[in-house]
Amino acid sequence: MRLVFVHGALVTDGPWWWSRMTPLLSRHGITSEAVDLPSCSAALGDLHADVAAVRAVLASTDEPVLLCGHSYGGMVITSAAAGLPHVRHLIYIDSFLPEAHEALSDFGSSPHVQPNGDGTVSLRTSSLRELFAHDCDDAAFEGARARLTPQSAVVFGQTPTAVAWHDVPSTYVVCAEDRATSPDLQRSAARRAGHVVELPAGHHPFLSHPELLTEVIVSIAEKVQN
Repeated sequence: MRLVFVHGALVTDGPWWWSRMTPLLSRHGITSEAVDLPSCSAALGDLHADVAAVRAVLASTDEPVLLCGHSYGGMVITSAAAGLPHVRHLIYIDSFLPEAHEALSDFGSSPHVQPNGDGTVSLRTSSLRELFAHDCDDAAFEGARARLTPQSAVVFGQTPTAVAWHDVPSTYVVCAEDRATSPDLQRSAARRAGHVVELPAGHHPFLSHPELLTEVIVSIAEKVQN
């Protein structure tokens, strides 16, 4: 079993964000990797480039895959998994489950994002720890802050080209102590998922509570394999 992780908006270095999960999952026979999104790089790709990057990783294996998206990453995995039968389950962490006509901006504007005037947006850094990392240790917070990056603004207005969660089983992980994305907003999105789990975690459970998130993923993997 393999897990492919797709990070959220306005950050870079996907493998770092997932690094606390990798050894824990490997103990249960789950290999994992993370994708870097073009929209969060100097190339300034868009949502469709992000989807293509994930599909390229998925095409490199015929193993059964759990495809996991965090926050904005949910927009990406929704299209990326379409038509790929070896993607057995979608995991949305504190994320969005769009329909084909829905863009990220349709879920509401974020007071935490600011335009830069060059076609990119950035995360406002005021109250960064209090909002996004209040339950993270110092090393996780400093590592996360160092990996903030501008992102192409066009992704916030683009819609999926396909909606895989209509056909692929899905689980939504609600982060019940998130101060950046309302837990009620998450629960509303989670109504579209096949299964819902709540964790007592903030916005980045793979940094703050990797053991708890590992338990959720292992449980999903066991069901997929049986």
